[in-house]
Order: sequence, then structure tokens, then C-alpha cells
Amino acid sequence: MSRSVLVDLELIGLRAPARRSRPVAPGPFALLSLLVALLPIPQPGVWLGAVVACNLMPWLLGLRSRSTGVWRLSEAGLERLAPDGSVEEAYERDRIEEFTVTADDEVLTIFHKFGSTAAGTLTEMGFEPLTFYMTARRLGITTHVIDGDRSVFDEGDLPSEEDAPRALGRRAEQRLRDQEATLLAVAHEPHPAALTTPTTLDTAVTGRRRSVALGILLSLLALTMLVRSAFDGGLGFGDRLMGGLWAVVGAVAVLGARRRRLTGAPLSWSISPNELRVRHATVAEWRVRADHVAAVVVGPGTAVDPVTGRLTGRHTVATVFGYRLQVLARLPAEGLDAFQLTHALNERGYQVVTPEQGVRRPSQYGLAGLPDIFARVPGGRLVVDEDGIGWADGAGDVILRMPRERIGGMELLTVDGHAWLRMYDDDGDEFLAAPLSMLRISRTDLREAARRMRLPITDAEYDAYVNAAFHGSMTRIEAALEPSPALTEPETKTLPPVQLDVPRRTRVLAYAVTATLCELVAVLGSVWLRGDLGGFWTALSWAAPTGLVLGLAGTWLYDRNRPQLRISSSGISSVTRLGRTEWSVTRQALGGVGIDESEAPRLVVWSPVGRVLRRVSFPPDLAELRRACERHGLPWGPPDAGHGAAPPPEL
Repeated sequence: MSRSVLVDLELIGLRAPARRSRPVAPGPFALLSLLVALLPIPQPGVWLGAVVACNLMPWLLGLRSRSTGVWRLSEAGLERLAPDGSVEEAYERDRIEEFTVTADDEVLTIFHKFGSTAAGTLTEMGFEPLTFYMTARRLGITTHVIDGDRSVFDEGDLPSEEDAPRALGRRAEQRLRDQEATLLAVAHEPHPAALTTPTTLDTAVTGRRRSVALGILLSLLALTMLVRSAFDGGLGFGDRLMGGLWAVVGAVAVLGARRRRLTGAPLSWSISPNELRVRHATVAEWRVRADHVAAVVVGPGTAVDPVTGRLTGRHTVATVFGYRLQVLARLPAEGLDAFQLTHALNERGYQVVTPEQGVRRPSQYGLAGLPDIFARVPGGRLVVDEDGIGWADGAGDVILRMPRERIGGMELLTVDGHAWLRMYDDDGDEFLAAPLSMLRISRTDLREAARRMRLPITDAEYDAYVNAAFHGSMTRIEAALEPSPALTEPETKTLPPVQLDVPRRTRVLAYAVTATLCELVAVLGSVWLRGDLGGFWTALSWAAPTGLVLGLAGTWLYDRNRPQLRISSSGISSVTRLGRTEWSVTRQALGGVGIDESEAPRLVVWSPVGRVLRRVSFPPDLAELRRACERHGLPWGPPDAGHGAAPPPEL
């Protein structure tokens, strides 16, 4: 690679925005305000000023916090730049012999002709493993990624001279090489946009403004009670203690409101075939032209923590690469569904690469994993009876048996066009995976026999195919029964819609939890206000019933307008008990309804291409939901995007 090509090749690490004031050590200063409040200061104004000053000190110190520098990897080497652009620390390119990154803790070790040094972790330096690895290799610096942590280079862990040298695993480096190869392959491939209409993806922000307002009101209440303790009570020990506690409550309320405001800030992605526009309410706004984008890598990466301002890893980040594989932008995507974001980008003409896309996972299932008894019994086959699963010989005698109490689950699936069986024991460990052709039993016979014997077996592909076939039959029947506009006969009756609510047990639990919290607040309020209300028991006598009534009334107000699922032949929608429609997905735009267990079991509505349309927060009765979907012809389970609805093998 020529020198002219590498002139402007550089990788700049992330840096936290310096315009926001962040408190320094607010927790210790809040406890210090409690200790200052207990001091015997006779003047009320001095006592109040000292307590308030302890809580203001972290914010004043935060104004003087110096902006951190930024790391840069370029042809000059690895450098740490000051905020004014001067070089504070440098590792010249001519002195670097090799970079080594440990996969577990991402510590960068620089090997030079005089030894080695640990520069720090990639996360603290603002780099991601993929971009750092690719940039270093393009600069001609030998770079390796070693499985394990930094201890593999410690002198105390090195083997003795008599021992054989240890082999350092490089599976993580192979994964990065696979991603780099995939990125190189798709960077110059034409990828026309399937959809030209722009779309917007937003993070779900619930109760952010209410939480911030509640924190501000609580801090104002704490300040009011602090002033009252200073000027109305004569500054006795009880007044000092209550004032110090209110000061701590006010500090915690302010910090909680700030944290909720920053962590719950909305993130918006506007994706169109011409431009990517990302806006984070508390960080920044990015705009990238589509004609400059070669590919987008969506996966875990480094991002700025909006609360602390520090660089942290394991966030969902979209890294945008140009046609020379330079990094154009690193766009935050934390809080968005990675599956939905990937499909939205791909449908609008962007080449998308995911960390799992370039990893070739060889199949671990084969004849080597079968028990030896299978090969030693000629003419053997798998049988299902009341005692469990067995392996029978040609005469029908069972040679090997797995008792039904030891069977934790069985799963039928398709691998390379062939039906396979996976079995798990009662501990959840897989102990058998083999094609049904080697077990000499058909998919239908195994499924029906296991269900007849009430063994735990799942066949998701068969269930999805049956649901799709049922939906197709229902569509043709409804089309055949639909009356012609020219006829004056009465309209054909359709199935009434089904409205699903949360289970009664969940509702009762919500009432009980809310009432308990209100009673707890009533008890704490009685303790604080017992001096002004004639004693603890007198205050509790009216606070406890009031708290119970307020808790039940508040839960009832929410419960009377709670969202419910409405299932009909025209689609699925979320309506409140008062009749207001929150969202609706028509039957033409619906690809499937089911449970997504990637992060937490949640009800999800998919589009026909597999994109997540809606995530339902409230948990309905899943058995009733599935029966309602099957009754009205709505497909259950995620759609098989990009493939036909062919039946599974051996169906």
C-alpha cells in the first residue's frame, strides 16, 4: 500500500462532550451535609448555609473539571492528544513492532525493541476492537488478538524454560478477521433500496418527565423543610437530625432526577435512502450522507455514558464505514432493537454487517456425537413408549433407554434441509443431536408418538406451517364468502373480535404492591411529622387510611384505562378500556405474533419481512392469545423472512 493512500488514514477515539456540568463525588458530600447538620452551630443562618453549601460543592467542583484528551491512531503512531491538540503521550510508528489486544479485558499491549508496555484498555482509549484492528493492519502494524486477559503476559504466569511453550488461542482474532472479510466483500457490492420511504426508530421513553418533575418537587420540599428546621425549631438535636436527613433526601432527589433525565433521553434514528440522521437529546446529532456510506456494522461497541461522561463498552453501536473502509461515524443505538435497526437499514439500501454474520460456526452434530450403541446394533431404530425414548434392535427389543423422568425436552428442527432431533436431560444439558434419517424414524411419527405419550417435544416449524396453512384457508374462505357489492343480501357474519386483558392475578398483585408502598410512605410520614400532629399513633391513625385510599384510588384510575389487546380477522391492535386505540397493525402488514426471548420474554408483533413492529409491555394470557390468533387466522410465531412457506422436512 502506497504512502499517499495512508496520508489521511487515522482513527480518532471517542471523547465525552465537555459542555455538561457533572457533580464530583456527590455521595460523600451528601453524607458530609448530614454530619455538618449535627454540629452544634447556634446561628440558624450559618447552619443552613453550611448544609446547603455541602450539597452545592459537588456541582461547583464539576464546573472546574478539565476536559479529557483523545487518542489517535495514525501513520505517526499511537498518540494521546490534549484538548488543545498538543501531543501528551506518543508511541512512534517506527518504534512499534506489534500490537496485542487481550480479548477478555481488551488491554492493549505495545511491543517495541526494548520490551513491552500496557497502554490501557481499548474502551478507556475510545476504540472498538474491530476498527482498531482494521486500522492498525492497514497502517502496516502487526496486530494480534489473544484469547484471555492481560495475565497471559505476566512474568509470574510464564512457563519455565523446561516446559513447552504455551499456545495462545486466537479465536477472537479469527472472528475479527471474518468480520473484516465480510466488510471487504460487501463494501463495493451494489445494494438497491427495497423501500424508498423514510422510517423513524425511537427509543421507548416512559415516565421520564414525570420522574424528573417528581425529583425536582421532592428537592424543593426538602429545601423547604430544611429552612423550617433552621428557623422554627430552635435547632435542637431532633431538628438538626431531621434537617440533615432532609438534606440527604434533597441531594438524592436531585441526582435521581438528573440521572433519569440523562438515561431516559430519547434517541431518534431517521433512515432514508439518501441520509442517516441520528439525534440523541443529551449527547449530539449526527448526519451522514448515504452516497458516502459503504457499509454499517451493528453490534457491541464503545459509547459515552451520559451520566458519568466516561467511556463504557458493551453498548449497541452502529459504526459507519466509507468506501476506503475509514470510519465515518459511530452512531449510538442503545435502547433500539438491533434486529429492527438492521432490517430498516438493509431495506433502504445500506449494506449491514453484524458480528455473527461473518462467523462460520461448523456444525457440532454428527455421527461422532451418537452413542456407540447406535452403531453396534444393526437395524436399530428409535422408539417411543410409555417409559420414555429407547433404541431398539431389529427384533424390536429395546437395548438402550432414556427414562421419561430424565428427559428435559426434545426439539425437532431442520439442518441443511434434513430433519434433526435434539434432546436435553433434566438439567438442561444437550446429550443427543442427530438426523432422523440415522435414527430411522419419521418426523411425523416421532412428534405424534411423543405428544401421545405426553413427552416434552417442540416442533416450531410444524406449528408455524400449520398456522400459515390455516390462515391461508381462512383467507380463501373469507374471500369466497364475501358478498358481491351488486347483491342486496345481508352481509356474511364474521367472527367477533377477542379482547385480551392481563391476568387477574397480575391486577391483584398491582393493587397490593401499590397499597403497600402507600402504607409505607404513611408510616414514614407519621414518624417525621409526629411532633406536629400530636404523636406518632395520632398521625398514623389518619395517615394509614389516607394512604390506603390514595393507593387503591390511584391504581383504579390507571386500571380503568389500561391497554388491552384486540384480536380480529382484520389485524391486532392495542385499545384502552375507555375505547381509545393506541396502535394498530392491519392483517396485510402483519407477519407474525409471538414471544421474543432474546432479552426477556415479551410479546412481539413482526412484519412479513421479520422486522419488529410492536413490543407489548403488558403480559396477556399467552394460551388465550394463541387460540385467538389461530381462530382469526393470524400467524403465530416469527415469519421466515426471505424464504417460502414450504412445509418442514418429512411433514
